[in-house]
Amino acid sequence: MTSQLSQHPPTTLTRRPRGATLPAHRLPELPGRVAIPEQSRGTPGTPPPLEWFNDAPGPDAERVLLSCLHSPRWARLLAGHRPYPDTASLLAAADEAAYDLSPEEIAEAASERLPSLPEDTYSAAHTALNAAHAAYEAKFGHVFVLCLDGVPEDDVLDRVLENIRSRLANDPEDEHQTTRDQLRLLARERLTNTLRGAGL
Repeated sequence: MTSQLSQHPPTTLTRRPRGATLPAHRLPELPGRVAIPEQSRGTPGTPPPLEWFNDAPGPDAERVLLSCLHSPRWARLLAGHRPYPDTASLLAAADEAAYDLSPEEIAEAASERLPSLPEDTYSAAHTALNAAHAAYEAKFGHVFVLCLDGVPEDDVLDRVLENIRSRLANDPEDEHQTTRDQLRLLARERLTNTLRGAGL
């Protein structure tokens, strides 16, 4: 999701209910997060979210960005290049900054642990997922990151397992590039949702 972004039950296969499930592309909330205020549609004097972001004190803007990607240098770069004329410009800058993440910064950004599988997931899935994550971390030194934007909930577990097993064949340099791309997609998705959720 984390993978986001660094997501035990009977052996019979049961359909998982709708609800929280293996969000390998979502990392837990970071402490001290400052959300962008919602845009008011009738309260005079309340700035739109992008305007708030552009005018916010540096530490506040960086905390919003760190909730999208846990990379201090990435957050400082984006906050330091304000103001942005529009959301597209901010997202383009976020993409460009993510391309420059070093292997150490990739490991830091991917350091959050993924949430657990739902309790009613059959135990074989937990065993397979835990083994795959352990093998991945042993080889690459950080948690597995996969952006699952647009993946149907019922396909998430299979998609994660398939991708971990496939990417275990990568050499470290190729996997750093793949992880960097996934982190970039994660950051873009979260930043878009943060602005959209604030009413932009």
